[in-house]
Amino acid sequence: MTRVKICGLATVDDALFASQAGANFIGIVFAPGRRQVSIQTASDIAQSIHSSANNTDVVGVFVNTPAEEVNHIAGICGLDRVQLSGDETWEYCLAIEHPIIKVMHIAERTMASQVIAELERGKRLMANRDWMCLLDTKMGDAYGGTGKAFNWQIASEIAQRFSVMIAGGLDPQNVKKVIRDVSPMGVDVSTGVETNKCKDQNKIKAFIEAVK
Repeated sequence: MTRVKICGLATVDDALFASQAGANFIGIVFAPGRRQVSIQTASDIAQSIHSSANNTDVVGVFVNTPAEEVNHIAGICGLDRVQLSGDETWEYCLAIEHPIIKVMHIAERTMASQVIAELERGKRLMANRDWMCLLDTKMGDAYGGTGKAFNWQIASEIAQRFSVMIAGGLDPQNVKKVIRDVSPMGVDVSTGVETNKCKDQNKIKAFIEAVK
């Protein structure tokens, strides 16, 4: 079964709704931007999820944050996983104390062979660690959350070698196609379940139902 991550959640109500609707992961953003939440809000969200009967991991999203700070925030907020969405190296990943979702950015000229080679290196260095890979669109200086898709043929080639999650431009209408064409381990959505830049619970439900 394809796993689902609903990212960019900023309220307890939306996070609990996504979890109850069947999300395997909910993402809360600590990186600067319109979806950024405070440590207090993140703690409240994590506590509410962990107090529920749902089997949902709480993921904190960071971009080029010092490892010591990531570990500190993950600890005090009660995060289950840490998503590294910046330019973090594999050596940096080894300093993170929580399970990791490592984002690989796919730009217009990125080749599948480049990503596969980088993942092979990561596999060697992270052999004893709990980690997974998320492929996301690279556009300009943005580190995700663009709502733009990349070439899914690249993802298909990578998915033949590695278990990956897919993000970038997904929505309730096209997620079935990416699952059919790529067979990813999971899918990740943020912009695609928003209306007027706010999370839309109807779209969250529709997205999860489309995947399941």
